Amino acid sequence: MTIFLDDHLSIDWTTVRVDDQKLILTRKEFELLAMLSQNEGETMPRTVLLETVWGYRSGTRTRTLDVHIRRLRRKLGQFGEDYIQTIFGVGYRFVRLRPARPLQLSSPAAFAIGA
Repeated sequence: MTIFLDDHLSIDWTTVRVDDQKLILTRKEFELLAMLSQNEGETMPRTVLLETVWGYRSGTRTRTLDVHIRRLRRKLGQFGEDYIQTIFGVGYRFVRLRPARPLQLSSPAAFAIGA
């Protein structure tokens, strides 16, 4: 069963792949990535992520979430910052990458040599 799939990233219950390269994630990294991707486009408050993934009580102050986000971004490589956005003062948001648009030429003659 696939949790998330786009041109670069695929997440299912056993494997995470970026451009067909299998990622090795810790259990908490996987749970965090799964939660973010299942709530694609929504801003997930820090408190919700800490309570759901780690079981922390509301009001707990810790940098655990930030450390795990940093590790996930690094493991996602060149796409890490694009997939996982920081919403300052609130939390994080996971966004699907838009496929690159093909270049559309308005006039082939405009690119002719000597034009």
